[in-house]
Amino acid sequence: MSSEQYEKLHELYNELYANLQKIQQRLQSSYGEEKKKLLREFGEKQKEANEMLSEMENELKSAPPSFRHQTTSKLRAYKRDLVKLQMEANYNALELGPKERETYNVKNEHSTHLASQRSLLLQGTESLNRATDSIARSHRIAAETDAIGTDIIEELGEQREKLDRTKGRLVGTSENLSKSRKILRSMSRKIVTNKLLLSIIIILELAILGGLIYYKFFSKR
Repeated sequence: MSSEQYEKLHELYNELYANLQKIQQRLQSSYGEEKKKLLREFGEKQKEANEMLSEMENELKSAPPSFRHQTTSKLRAYKRDLVKLQMEANYNALELGPKERETYNVKNEHSTHLASQRSLLLQGTESLNRATDSIARSHRIAAETDAIGTDIIEELGEQREKLDRTKGRLVGTSENLSKSRKILRSMSRKIVTNKLLLSIIIILELAILGGLIYYKFFSKR
């Protein structure tokens, strides 16, 4: 709702209502063509005032609930005031006496009551329609959320399967690495053993060679 637009309409309505009151006062002391002219002017301005009230009601449809309820009561009061002015204008147009005015007043009050009840019924229907639309939107959102949740669960299930497969591959890789380490340690031990054996063989060969040299060159002396 545009608060600026509503305030503008409200100000224009107050001006119209003030003009209607002035016309009503002039009707009480006018006759003939002047009265007819004033009645036509009153009817035009009253129609304009009713249209303005309808525009104000449309502006209120998108207003916050607390403000809408409070202002709707004011609009109903404005409508009642307009009806009263119309009744007074009708009295002056028909030039009714006190008794005729009372009868006419009862009929108009009944009509006003019916119009008020009809207006309340329409407002209740609009509120019910808005509530129904809101519930329908909530159901749609819930259904969409449920569908999204289902998709997420399925995707998480797929991710879990992938993680399980990856974990299995990692376990297999870890086992292979353990076997490789064992093989490397075994090879390392064999290499060390071979080096020791080779060193012993070299030492023995050197000892034998030294013994032969000693025997050949020094033992004959």
